[in-house]
Amino acid sequence: MIQVPNYVEGHGLLNGKSVLITAAAGAGIGFAAAKRAAEEGCRALMISDIHGGRLAQAIERLKAETGLQAVFGQLCDVSDEAQVQALVNAAQTALEGVDVLINNAGLGGQKSVVEMTDAEWSRVLDISLTGTFRMTRAILPFMQHRGRGVIVNNASVLGWRAQKEQAHYAAAKAGVMALTRCSALEAAPFGVRINAVAPSIALHDFLKKASSEELLGELAAREAFGRAAEVWEVANVMMFLASDYASYMTGEVVPVSSQRA
Repeated sequence: MIQVPNYVEGHGLLNGKSVLITAAAGAGIGFAAAKRAAEEGCRALMISDIHGGRLAQAIERLKAETGLQAVFGQLCDVSDEAQVQALVNAAQTALEGVDVLINNAGLGGQKSVVEMTDAEWSRVLDISLTGTFRMTRAILPFMQHRGRGVIVNNASVLGWRAQKEQAHYAAAKAGVMALTRCSALEAAPFGVRINAVAPSIALHDFLKKASSEELLGELAAREAFGRAAEVWEVANVMMFLASDYASYMTGEVVPVSSQRA
């Protein structure tokens, strides 16, 4: 197994930009992206989550660990259109315009197709895919009016690759990929870019609760480096896509994976 590399210091990739990230409290990719955005020089940051206590703790951690004081929070369940609209409106006001939206909210789980209920299928699709659509639909008019903006979606390699007991999650993430490509074509004439990352496996507390230790070990063993990604390694690629270094990229899905071909 290759050892985890040293944490990469910020290089000012998001200097002067404002950033909105969904589902960013806790210890997952969302919080890692929020921390990286602050370290990359964003001028203001808003994060959302469905847990008030966890959200408040995340805001305090971000302020303490990064020094950025312009950190705001808003409760939001992306399966609720009214809450999505409230989040976007609050972000537009607090951040004085949103330069970057990272659609991180998602839901997974393990269940075979024959055992899966309509409710279980719909819940995963509603949060992971339709939630991404709702956020994109809500923010695009503002970005298009300003003539600039970036959206980064969180997909998964399962949008391309098969895995047992992941039909609902894989279908949702394949949908995120298609949404990314189609919405990017619509947004491009307005100077707005939309791309996505597709991680293979990045270990964090929520994933450990949603999947068995045996399965996670098996998935990590498939990776060329013999380990799962650190959440900040996924966030690093999000920062690149959000930055001006990716100015000619839109409608792309970038794998964050070391899986063998």
